[in-house]
Amino acid sequence: MTSLIVAKRYARALLEIGREDGKYEEYGRELKEFASLLGQAPELESVLVNPAFAFDGRKNLLGALLAKTGLSPMVNNFFRLLMDRGRIGAARDINTVYEHLLDEVKGVTRAEVYSAAPLRDADVEKLTAILKKVAGRDVSLKVNEDPSLIGGVVARIGDLVLDGSVKTQLAGLKVSLQRGDYV
Repeated sequence: MTSLIVAKRYARALLEIGREDGKYEEYGRELKEFASLLGQAPELESVLVNPAFAFDGRKNLLGALLAKTGLSPMVNNFFRLLMDRGRIGAARDINTVYEHLLDEVKGVTRAEVYSAAPLRDADVEKLTAILKKVAGRDVSLKVNEDPSLIGGVVARIGDLVLDGSVKTQLAGLKVSLQRGDYV
């Protein structure tokens, strides 16, 4: 819980600075880029956060890494601040929170759709339009394949799940038959 509180605090701070100077989207892309780098190289992240290594060495490693990434001075300073305060290990959580805050600023809701087979572009557009009506705002849709659904789709918007999969319909039919609700 504490890491989420820390992530929210830092993500909000960076977003506010970005809103003031009009670069909040750029900062979001750079934050995501760095968080992705840490996610792809967990050994790098473990060295950066591990107090068994000298702080100056870890700070120099971060500096060398930031020099190679070409991030803006503001985001560079942000990561240096995280290192100085012992919060560099929260970078990926901060990125996740920042993405959600950025969606709120843009008036966008994230949604995920799971389908048994690949969806055509026309189907994705149709689903996006439907989910936009359900959510009452723009929708950023991520489409995933899940062959276990057999057919149909399952859509998630926040806590709302719309399940139109064949798998769920068959499970419901099975329960009905077991209860004797088939009359």
